[in-house]
Amino acid sequence: MTEQPPTHELSTWGVGPWQGEWPDDDRLDPELLREGDTRNVIDRFRYWKMSAIIADLDTTRHPFHVAIENWQHDMNIGSIVRSANAFGANTVHIVGRKRWNRRGAMVTDRYQHVVHHETIADFAAWAREADLPILAIDNVPGCVPIETTELPERCVFLFGQEGPGLTQEAIDAAVQVIEITQFGSTRSINASAAAAVTMHDWVLQHTYGRKP
Repeated sequence: MTEQPPTHELSTWGVGPWQGEWPDDDRLDPELLREGDTRNVIDRFRYWKMSAIIADLDTTRHPFHVAIENWQHDMNIGSIVRSANAFGANTVHIVGRKRWNRRGAMVTDRYQHVVHHETIADFAAWAREADLPILAIDNVPGCVPIETTELPERCVFLFGQEGPGLTQEAIDAAVQVIEITQFGSTRSINASAAAAVTMHDWVLQHTYGRKP
C-alpha cells in the first residue's frame, strides 16, 4: 500500500511571510516567502513554486484517469477536476467542447493534468492506445453496482453531463457501465458527487486494500 496522506492540515487559511532566515530550497517561491502563501494547498506545499508542486504530484499520481463529456454548459466539470486533484487522478480528459467552466475547480486545474479530445471516438482511440479500459458511470439498463465491482488499477472513469448523463456513443465505448447504488427517491445524484464517490471507491480498493 502507498503512504497515507496526513489526517489534518494546520494552516487552513494560509500562512504569512516566512519568519527568520530564508531556507535554501529551489522549490520555494521567493515572492511567497516574502508575501505569505494563502493558496488552497496542503501544508507540505506551502511556499512551493507551482512547477515544483506539479513535479512532486507527478511522482505520486494514481494510475486511474477521469473523463467528462462536455456537450453543454455544466458547472460540475470544475468540481470534478477539483475532486480528481484531491484523489490523485493521473489526468482529467474533457471530451467535446474544449472550453469548460473552471469556477468549481478552485484553481486546482493549475496542478492537475487536463487534456482535450474532440469526440468520443477520439477519446476511445486514445484509451485503446494507452491500454486503459473505459468504465462508464451511469445508472442505465445493464449497469453493475460499484459496491460489488472490482475496479481495475489502471482505467479511465467516464462521466456524463448533469441531467442527460452519458451519450449512447459514450456508453458503447465503455467496457463496463457502473452505477452508484442509491436508497432515496431521486433517480440520480449530482455528477460531481458521483465522480467523488467513484474515485474514493478506487482509493479504498487500491490504496487501502478493501475488496468489494
